[in-house]
Amino acid sequence: MARDLQSLLTDIERKGFENDAAETERARKYLNITKDTGELLQVLVKTSGARRVLEIGTSNGYSTLWLANALGPSGMVTTLEQNPHKIEEAQHYFLQAGLAERIDIMQGDATALLTILTTPFDFIFLDADRSAYMTMLPDLTRLLASGGLLVCDNAISHQQELQPFMDYFIQETGFDAALVPVGKGEFLIYKH
Repeated sequence: MARDLQSLLTDIERKGFENDAAETERARKYLNITKDTGELLQVLVKTSGARRVLEIGTSNGYSTLWLANALGPSGMVTTLEQNPHKIEEAQHYFLQAGLAERIDIMQGDATALLTILTTPFDFIFLDADRSAYMTMLPDLTRLLASGGLLVCDNAISHQQELQPFMDYFIQETGFDAALVPVGKGEFLIYKH
């Protein structure tokens, strides 16, 4: 039987805070989104009518659970993660939540995995190695369906680092963009 999702999310959030406060090695940190970011993602997925979601950066699955729950039973989240230990932990949570059948995990380097994906996504959530975003740009724009939404986390907390990425979408025709001060800052990109 599936565990109550809100209770599970609260436990994962608490564990993430405790782990990240104690852990000195970046690769071992979860670096989860904030709860209000999860709530925003949930609303955006529901109101956009997304059925196919791509998440880049699974970590321990906290954001994945927000996305998968928002989709409903007919939707699917494809999530990319390199760290096998984080994937194992995320899969455990997906099973506990009763959402595992809505989630497809691909293990490997996200930049490489993006090149082999072919079907467009209605919604893309980007929360991974920010230094790779400009390299990912051609595949992100190719994989985002017309009428789709791309959400990039850490757009305020790491704005200077993300500025070239954000500038591309602000200046490029065919996209509308907005910076939303929720959590660590969410950069929203709508593709015409």
